Amino acid sequence: MRGTKPTMQVDRDAIKTNRPPPKWLSADAKAEWKRVFPILLDRRILTVADLGSLENYCVAIGTVRAMERTLQTEGHVYTSETGIKRHPATAIQADNMNRARLLAAELGLTPVSRSRPAVREDNSGDDDDPLAVS
Repeated sequence: MRGTKPTMQVDRDAIKTNRPPPKWLSADAKAEWKRVFPILLDRRILTVADLGSLENYCVAIGTVRAMERTLQTEGHVYTSETGIKRHPATAIQADNMNRARLLAAELGLTPVSRSRPAVREDNSGDDDDPLAVS
C-alpha cells in the first residue's frame, strides 16, 4: 500500500475509562479483554454499543486458546473403530479463529482494518440528498 495511512477517527461517544472484563468470561477471554481494551480505549473508538462485539471477540479468542490446550494434550487425531479421525476440538478451534478474525476486523484490531479510512457521518448541517440529481 502506497502513501500515508489514514488516521483513526475518534468517536465523540467513545468510552473514556477502563472497564473490567465481565465476570462470566473465561480466564482466557478475560486475559484477551485486558490485553485489547486499553488499546481500544486509547484509540477512543470503542463505544457502549461495541461492547457486545468485544465480548464475543474475547469469547472466541478464549475458546481458541482452550481448544489449543486440548489439542496439545490429546492430539489432533484419534483412532476410532472406523479409523483415524480429526479431534472435534480442531473444528471448534477453526470456527472460533474465523469468528475472532471477523470480529477483530470489526473492532479495528487487524493491520488491514486499521489501514482503511473510517466512515463517519458528516455533521456539517448539509441536508442535501447525495443521490439527488440537479
